[in-house]
Amino acid sequence: MVGNNIKRFRTERGITQDELAEKLSVTRQAVSNWERGKTEPDIETLDRLAQALDVSAEALIYGEEAKKKSKQICLKISQNGIEFGSTLAMIISYVTWRSIGWAILHGMLGWAYVIYYALKY
Repeated sequence: MVGNNIKRFRTERGITQDELAEKLSVTRQAVSNWERGKTEPDIETLDRLAQALDVSAEALIYGEEAKKKSKQICLKISQNGIEFGSTLAMIISYVTWRSIGWAILHGMLGWAYVIYYALKY
């Protein structure tokens, strides 16, 4: 997987294996071995690779798509849970205090948190 990501980012940037090897002070064979999955770069080399390819080390390890999909899934699951929690808070507020005002306030607070969470992440 790491090798596929290295190759993809390298070719997207129009860099040859020789050019990348020169930037990292390694042999072309080392770059070729990484891309074919025969070996993997060590941590320090992975960091230098990320800098040379102008991507994060996480993108080299996991790929950008996996990271984006993971965030989208987590956000959707969290929003659904918060929506349910806001609705439940409104119902409990109304049943406890018999006041629609408190129910609306608790519902709005729940949605304020949803908006904050969506903007933060």
